[in-house]
Amino acid sequence: MTTHRANVTLDGAYRVGPVPRRLFGSFVEHMGRCVYGGIYEPDHPDADEDGFRQDVLDLTRELGVTTVRYPGGNFVSGYDWRDGIGPRADRPTRLDRAWKAIESNEVGTDDFMRWAASAGVAPMLAVNLGTGTVQDACDLVEYCNYPSGTKWSDLRIKNGAHQPHDVRTWCLGNEMDGPWQIGHKTADEYGRIAAETARALRRIDPTLELIACGSSNSTMPSFGSWEATVLSHTHDLVDLVSLHAYYEEKDGDTASFLSSAVDMDTMIRGVIATADSVAARLRSSKRVNLSFDEWNVWHQSRFPGEDALDYSKGRPLIEDNYSLMDAVVVGDLMATLLRHGDRVAIACQAQLVNVIAPIRTERGGLAWKQATFAPFALSARHARGDVLLTAVESDKQHTKRYGDVPILSATATHDPESNEVVMFLVNRSPEDSIHLTARLHDLPSTKILQQAELAGPDMRVINTAAQQEVRIRNVSSLRLCEGTLEGDLPACSWTMVRLSS
Repeated sequence: MTTHRANVTLDGAYRVGPVPRRLFGSFVEHMGRCVYGGIYEPDHPDADEDGFRQDVLDLTRELGVTTVRYPGGNFVSGYDWRDGIGPRADRPTRLDRAWKAIESNEVGTDDFMRWAASAGVAPMLAVNLGTGTVQDACDLVEYCNYPSGTKWSDLRIKNGAHQPHDVRTWCLGNEMDGPWQIGHKTADEYGRIAAETARALRRIDPTLELIACGSSNSTMPSFGSWEATVLSHTHDLVDLVSLHAYYEEKDGDTASFLSSAVDMDTMIRGVIATADSVAARLRSSKRVNLSFDEWNVWHQSRFPGEDALDYSKGRPLIEDNYSLMDAVVVGDLMATLLRHGDRVAIACQAQLVNVIAPIRTERGGLAWKQATFAPFALSARHARGDVLLTAVESDKQHTKRYGDVPILSATATHDPESNEVVMFLVNRSPEDSIHLTARLHDLPSTKILQQAELAGPDMRVINTAAQQEVRIRNVSSLRLCEGTLEGDLPACSWTMVRLSS
């Protein structure tokens, strides 16, 4: 085993910007057991009067989720929102062509809004621009947001929601460059309908926050050119453009998997450059920011794909069991989003429950925390105030996918209200430790309040309902002396250090 070296420098005068609270978002899609058997299980002993599981709600609050995107995802591109309103007994059962499921529509817009209020999260709704029309999107916004006196607002009131839902943030479709998407479109086709939808929605409410679809992922042939074309149509009509990315260990290439955040960082920088290039070409003073509204570890190689599925109801789907190594990668991805907090305004980990999720449930039984729960929850709880500009000099490791990458990933925040500096440190090496030297200037740094660590001898260990093997441990391997933090970080580890004075 080798001990590598890394130096970090922080200075209170150099800041990226305020921590965007909506970076700690999640995603609820009508897919697998995320909704049915996840957030909603009316015959569960812990269900409330609306059928929502209270144990899942409690874990959602503990996770620290601020925003939840709904109802998809691929699901939304074939979804008629009208099917999910009104008395449950009158709602139609449909085929969900996205995930080959039988959709009962027991949960729809009003139900989700009640769940979101109980969870204390802001809703972020997506409109169908696959099979849907501009008029469909306008009707949904009118239903949700217009006070009263019109067809759709009065129907909302009749359905029991007397006050407007006042949904502020809207996604204009989902992954429309993906050939798997219902209603898949070219960049020009999507750009035009997104622009027309945005214009129409702003006639209803000019203060809405609108998100245009970016490319489905950075490996798509359309990545980059898609954003440029779509934004040439929509730049001055939208506020954000979306990014999606999922990561997994491929062919036993552990070093590349642990360095996945390098790809996320490159992707973010590329979309920023494209958006700013379009702004320059259009001579626009408007700055379009980023919504990274799907991200996570997803072992896609284990999923046979939608074509291998038969239509069924309540089928478990991609319920990945997450390991310590997966949790370290999730912590690094979360820290990367924080580092770009000046341009990434929203992020949604996909998904919340059961489907590649930090929360798992048994039907009729327990809910429990996956390994990935801890780094998200602690980041949401303690990353406050401003993101600091972090200078890192680190030994590097070679990876097959990304070349030579820094072994240490470091991000830090400073909250003037609590007088805390919080550092998030990731050792990306699967085998070797790092000796860290971090120098803090003009920042509170006279005592360590907490050193929380995810690490262990078996990086593939997982959590189950019966056994929580992967959990945060408070340790004291780092020392603080005269503004310098020093000590060793174990291999394949995520560490949070809280400092004060």
